[in-house]
Amino acid sequence: MTLFQRAHDIVQAKANKALDAAEKPDEMLDLSYQQMLEQITQVRRALVDIAASRKQIELQEQQLQHSVDHLQDQAKAALSQGKEDLAKEALSRKAAAQAQIDAMEPQHEQLTEQEEKLEHTLNALQKRVNDFRTQKEVLKAQYSAAKAVSSVDESVAGISKTFGDSGATLQRAQDKIATMQAHAGAVDELLQSGVLEDVGGGTDDIQKELDEAGSAAEVDKELAALKAEVGPGGSG
Repeated sequence: MTLFQRAHDIVQAKANKALDAAEKPDEMLDLSYQQMLEQITQVRRALVDIAASRKQIELQEQQLQHSVDHLQDQAKAALSQGKEDLAKEALSRKAAAQAQIDAMEPQHEQLTEQEEKLEHTLNALQKRVNDFRTQKEVLKAQYSAAKAVSSVDESVAGISKTFGDSGATLQRAQDKIATMQAHAGAVDELLQSGVLEDVGGGTDDIQKELDEAGSAAEVDKELAALKAEVGPGGSG
């Protein structure tokens, strides 16, 4: 494992751990999608490497085949000139080149098969990624909608609680006001009856005179009104 790959794995592990703790479906879906894209990238790189190896073998085979054909022509030319030993040497080299071609053929076939398999794998992965991308966006939309609904529900619950608290506050205020009004009424009654003054240790002399004057004036006022109602004939 390379240092880069190890660092990548560590970062990915930390990311997975963070996502597990956060439990955010949208981020988890995006991470899975990125991992699938990385897999496709790896398959493409492997496909390029195998294709390059196959192409290299094909070029070597072509060069060797060119040598085989050329040595065949040289053998014919040497033989036509009566140079049998030279013709034999050319044929010997031709056989060696052909042996190399034959030895490369299994590798060529193996690389070709592996390349075809990777192409099928790449196509399958690409289809899965496309399907996953569509499903991912649908699920993310559903998650966003659910999160929005949950947020609204929480807001409504908070509003309901606030209104409930407000109602309780109003009730407490009404009770307090009623208590204060009752207290004030009771004090007025006690003041008018003189209970509070008696309890306080006696009434002020000046206040008594003012109260008596007010009472006398009220009596005179009522007497005058009564006289006016009865008339002059009623006096006496």
